[in-house]
Amino acid sequence: MKTNPIGRTGLETGIFSLGTMTFGEQTAETDSHKQLDMAVDHGINLIDTAEIYPVNPMTAENAGQTETQIGNWLAKSGRRHEVLIATKVAGSGAKQVRDGAPISPETIALGVEGSLKRLQTDVIDLYQLHWPNRGSYHFRQNWKFDPTGQDNNEVQADILGVLEALQKMVDAGKIRHIGLSNESAWGTAQFLRIAEENNLPRVATIQNEYNLMCRHYDLDLSELSHNEDVGLLAFSPLAAGLLTGKYSDDATPQGSRRSLSPELGGRMSAQSRDVADEYAALAKAHGLDPVHMALAFCTSRPFMAASIVGATTSEQLAHLLKGADLELSDEVQAGIQEIYRRSPMPM
Repeated sequence: MKTNPIGRTGLETGIFSLGTMTFGEQTAETDSHKQLDMAVDHGINLIDTAEIYPVNPMTAENAGQTETQIGNWLAKSGRRHEVLIATKVAGSGAKQVRDGAPISPETIALGVEGSLKRLQTDVIDLYQLHWPNRGSYHFRQNWKFDPTGQDNNEVQADILGVLEALQKMVDAGKIRHIGLSNESAWGTAQFLRIAEENNLPRVATIQNEYNLMCRHYDLDLSELSHNEDVGLLAFSPLAAGLLTGKYSDDATPQGSRRSLSPELGGRMSAQSRDVADEYAALAKAHGLDPVHMALAFCTSRPFMAASIVGATTSEQLAHLLKGADLELSDEVQAGIQEIYRRSPMPM
C-alpha cells in the first residue's frame, strides 16, 4: 500500500487507515480482530479510534468498548510494533464521557490514562482532540455556524493550556504526537502558532469529514495543509454509506448504519441520494465500483494523509481493500468535477 507522511513527525501512514467506531456495538470482537489482522496484512498501519467509541448508538455505557477490543487484539496478536494507534479525547462534543466536560488539562490526563489502560499499551502514537472547545461547523452545523460568540482571549488561553497539558503527556512518554479533529483553518493556525511560540507539541494531522459530497477541506484547509505540512485524516470517505449505492431508491438494508441512524447524521436527503446516484452512475460508466471510485478520489487529493475506512464486517473491509491501488483517469476526475460544480454541497 502507498504511504503518506504524518505531518513533520517522520512517521508514515498507509493511504488507508482503519476506522473502528463500530467495534463493540455493530461489530463483535471476533470480527473486529479479524478486521485488524486483515488491515495490517494489507499494509494499513494506522488504527483510528476514540474514547467515546462505539457509536450508533453512542452511550455512556458502551463508551470505551472499541478501545478495549483493540487492546485485546494488541495483547493477543503481538502486532503492536506493526501499527500506529490514534485515539481521541472527547470534550464537550460527547455528553457520554465525563458529562461532556470540555477538553482541559484535567480531562486530558484522565483521557490518556483511560485510553492507555483499555488499549493495553504504553504509548499513544497520535492523540487527537475530538472537537474544539469553542465549537465548530462540522456535522452539518455549517448551515448555522456563527463564531461571533467566541472570545478570542479565552480561545488563546484555552489552546495554550491544552498544549501545555499535552506536552506533559509527551514528556511522560504517554503520547508521541498530536492531532486535531472537526477543526477549521483558523483554529488549526492558532494551534500551530501557539505551539511554535512556546515550544509545545505541533499538530501533525486534522481529522475532518471529506468525501465526494463534503469538500469543505478543498479551500482554506487545503492551503494550510500544503504550507504547514498538516495532513488530512478523512473520516466518512463514503459519506456514511451513501456513496456505496446501498441506499438507492431509499433502501435501508438490515444492519446498515441507516437502520440505526435514519438520517445518517444529517447526510440523508432526497437531494443527497440523487447526487450519490450520479456518482455511482459515473463509476459504472467507466467500469468502476462506486466504493472504489469514491475512495480513490479521496486518496488522490494532495492534502490527504489517509482515508479512514471503516466496515461493519470483515467482508465489507475486504471489498474496500480491493480498491487500494486504484488511480482515477483524467476522464473520471473530469466527470467528478462536473457533478461537483452542479451540486457542491448536497448534504
